[in-house]
Amino acid sequence: MEFQNVPAIVTGGASGLGEGAARALAAAGCKVAIFDVQKEQGEAVARDIGGLFVHCDVTSSDGAEAAMAAARDAHGLCGVAVNCAGIGPAAKILGRDGVMPLESFSKVIQVNLIGTFNILRLAAVDMAQRDPNADGERGVIISTASVAAYEGQIGQAAYSASKGGVVALTLQAARELAREGIRVNTIAPGLFMTPMLAGMPQEVQDSLAATLPFPKRLGKPEEFGMMVDQMVRNPILNGEVIRLDCALRMAPR
Repeated sequence: MEFQNVPAIVTGGASGLGEGAARALAAAGCKVAIFDVQKEQGEAVARDIGGLFVHCDVTSSDGAEAAMAAARDAHGLCGVAVNCAGIGPAAKILGRDGVMPLESFSKVIQVNLIGTFNILRLAAVDMAQRDPNADGERGVIISTASVAAYEGQIGQAAYSASKGGVVALTLQAARELAREGIRVNTIAPGLFMTPMLAGMPQEVQDSLAATLPFPKRLGKPEEFGMMVDQMVRNPILNGEVIRLDCALRMAPR
């Protein structure tokens, strides 16, 4: 798919992997709208890349529809959508303080899985109205899962379940949206230098990097952005989940 002047939205684009995706798409020529709840950071990134910031809670049907309308009014019908908004609090099913509250599990599912589907469905509405290219393609949707979808560690019940849902949704959505000329793919990142990890002591970062086969370092948001770029460019990459993880296979703890 071509990039130049194509409207793109990136949820969670104010920082971390989402920022890496937003910067990559803007550099390739897209008109990028950042959807996030972090207003100051989102506006700063949007200014830097010549894009648009739109406050958006991905778990809200009305809020997401309003955000899509704002992006549409500014840039046109969405051609690329990247889902990066997510949370990952750790909690054991049975911990020292008792059983995990159901609300804790539900919140992670709501943001990571339902929020992803919310934007996917609304982006698909826009894309289905776009003029197709020579292949009949109208748009590309990329979601973010995690290696935790496959090797969930102790304390990651909610996070692993939410990301496993994103993985399972990928092929199904790709098959269903194929008739509209919309491709759907997912990236499953491993250990990346996100704001959460960057705030950890250097010795903790080093110990995490030591678990990686090669290269023995945390991934960079711009490397996540490179994969987003390739998923948009390659016209036959569809219905796929790609691990981006330095060959990491996580241990139970």
